[in-house]
Amino acid sequence: MGRSTAVLAAGAALAVLCGCTVQASGDDRHSPVRIELPSGTPSAKSEAPGNDDAGTDGDDGSDDKPGSTPTTAPPTPAAVLWSRGDEGRDIRELQARLRQIAWLFDGPTGTYDDLTEQAVRGFQGKRGLPRTGKTDEVTWQRLLGMTREPGKWDLYLMGGQPADAPDARCLTGRVLCISKSSRTLRWLIDGRTVLTVPVRFGSQYTPTREGVFSVYWKSRHHVSTLYDSPMPYAMFFSGGQAVHYSSDFAATGYAGASHGCVNVRDERAVSEMFAQVRTGDKVVVHW
Repeated sequence: MGRSTAVLAAGAALAVLCGCTVQASGDDRHSPVRIELPSGTPSAKSEAPGNDDAGTDGDDGSDDKPGSTPTTAPPTPAAVLWSRGDEGRDIRELQARLRQIAWLFDGPTGTYDDLTEQAVRGFQGKRGLPRTGKTDEVTWQRLLGMTREPGKWDLYLMGGQPADAPDARCLTGRVLCISKSSRTLRWLIDGRTVLTVPVRFGSQYTPTREGVFSVYWKSRHHVSTLYDSPMPYAMFFSGGQAVHYSSDFAATGYAGASHGCVNVRDERAVSEMFAQVRTGDKVVVHW
């Protein structure tokens, strides 16, 4: 009897260890005894003894907690190179490149104005870039890859270029001093510059003559009989060649050329010169 009892006790202990269901023998049956184990797989935290501070700093699982802040830093915005109000040669290049791909039609002016901002914003939006209207490094590199290096007269298509120093022949008397190198005209009196304007010359087929001349005739509302085109504020200095206002130069800049005359695009400035210049005043056309 004692041996049977010992065997039964050993079997019950083995069942407990194995997690099985144990039933009593005979007719007096009781509810099964069940041994429950924790469900699921233990987490690494519960398995790591002595690591009570895990998940409180760095990339240690804190992102798994509700409301936690991601540890990945947001991308750094591209550096802004130029924006509205900036001026200078770089802005001229930006505008010249935007003109090449028909995002800008005026200028270059050298000033980052509202038209330039609109053009940049349109360029950015077309290529999926943030539409800020500011030229950042990403926008600039994209534009560089789509355009060519602008030439000098692309940068100064509508004027604004610096003038050359006056020719030595211009330093005495009353002189219209005209430089083909800088495409500018200085109106000087006794070596003092009164007015400076950008000018345009004839093409290779109808070149503007060079040398020293004098104004021999002024015609306020002149119209060319040869080309049937208006030549307001004309100051003739060599045959049919004159300094005069040109609406075409005002509209298209250096994209065009004259038939040999010296074109001025600033009507206000040429009207001032016309009022001051006298018949007999010197004209110097030089490189």
